Amino acid sequence: MVNLSVNIGKLRLSSPVLVGSGTFGCGEEFRDLIDLGKLGAIITKTVTLAPNSGNPMPRTAETPYGMLNSIGLENEGADGFIKHKIPFLSNVSTRIIVSIGGESVKEFKKLTEIFDRQRAIDAIELNISCPNIKGRTRLIAQDPRATYRVVNTVRRQTKKTIIAKLSPNVTDITEIAKASQEAGIDALSLINTVYGMSVDLDMRTPHLARVYGGLSGPAIKPIALYMVYQVARQTKLPIIGMGGIMNAQDALEFILTGATAIALGTANFVNPKASIETVQGIKQYLIKHKIKNIKNLIGSLKI
Repeated sequence: MVNLSVNIGKLRLSSPVLVGSGTFGCGEEFRDLIDLGKLGAIITKTVTLAPNSGNPMPRTAETPYGMLNSIGLENEGADGFIKHKIPFLSNVSTRIIVSIGGESVKEFKKLTEIFDRQRAIDAIELNISCPNIKGRTRLIAQDPRATYRVVNTVRRQTKKTIIAKLSPNVTDITEIAKASQEAGIDALSLINTVYGMSVDLDMRTPHLARVYGGLSGPAIKPIALYMVYQVARQTKLPIIGMGGIMNAQDALEFILTGATAIALGTANFVNPKASIETVQGIKQYLIKHKIKNIKNLIGSLKI
């Protein structure tokens, strides 16, 4: 028997395999396909204070090694989420991490106050790194001082575990990670998508209406692995690794590199059962190598 449980801040997860924000809804779409209880946690699609219609279409495009998206945080707002999603989430037998997004410190504060009162929510992920927000030229997660202000403000509003989702679109991600740590964050999610674009040669136009978007999938895995490696050695924070994880082998590489847990994103679109198959694959690896506890594998990369 192997132990797959891990701790993310104060939050204990029965498995290190999570599903990433924006790729799994709130789990309702997958409940007839997989056993949601076998997941470590579901990270919900990002919720904003007011309803958001998102960016104009087309806002997704396939690439040879992944996908581009420019959804723009489309969602029904905090009130709509509580009314329509919380009833289902209250009965899901796994941890629920709500992802929240805002344009200001004030919005993050208000959203935290709202979800701190929701018993169905176990933790809060701060999406300070979405590259697809209309009108924003600089991400919060591209500025260590702005990151500190948001995290520090949210920290004072809740005792729940809080997680900062960081951007790869920076010169030095460890600088942002350290600012998050100093502000009181419990854990980090990294990485969000990488800036990218693609062009339709026949139409001579970008494939995305907004011209550029966020690249995800296998193409960004080496970038994500490197950044997890960097941050794991520069901070003491638990890391939820993400970026191009398609199967158990990918997941195990992130864990060896320093991630405490991992999240599947684009893989959920390709194979709706990828998350459960990843849980099974990790378990088989541990059995094969006679490792009784997944914690013994975290950060054990030999250099």
